[in-house]
Amino acid sequence: MYGLEQPVLRTDVSGMPLEWINFQDAVRFYHLDQVAYTCGIVLYRVHGGINARSGLRSVIEVNSIIATPSGLYARLRNSASYIPPLSNAALFRRDFNLCLYCGQSFSTHDLSRDHITPIVQGGTNDWNNIVTACKRCNHHKGGRTPEQAGMQLLAIPFTPNHAEYVFLQGRRILADQMEFLRAHFPRSSPLHERLDSLGLS
Repeated sequence: MYGLEQPVLRTDVSGMPLEWINFQDAVRFYHLDQVAYTCGIVLYRVHGGINARSGLRSVIEVNSIIATPSGLYARLRNSASYIPPLSNAALFRRDFNLCLYCGQSFSTHDLSRDHITPIVQGGTNDWNNIVTACKRCNHHKGGRTPEQAGMQLLAIPFTPNHAEYVFLQGRRILADQMEFLRAHFPRSSPLHERLDSLGLS
């Protein structure tokens, strides 16, 4: 059994990943009989009150992955045109906390976002034009492109789909949750190779 701090992966009834939820939200879905089916392991058992008639105490077993009905917002997130919001936390996780110029790993505190084509040169503020850079490399590059600065970009940036974005939002991802998420990554997703290189296949 895991502690109650372990997040649950919520999907829609078709199996598309939606979001991470805490144990209170998961129990609420179970209590309202809105869990269509479950996958993965049982994370924890949550005990409720005692039934006055039977004298038995209620228990809800919460699985690591639960499928629930989804609303319009969830359907929009799974559409081909959906673009996840860009944040430093998700960006650094996409690039595995590596500076994509010097290739070294850094703590979040020592990282920054770099526009490949700088804004002052007409660059855009989107996933495909932004990479993780250590502060030293970012300062050295300044308002230049990598070519102008004589710096090599080590990986091509990409816009994650929603399943990839759910992975980027995860903190303590269990093996069964990871396997489920990876099944929804595009075959061409750079995350496959990056996860394999870290032994997270």
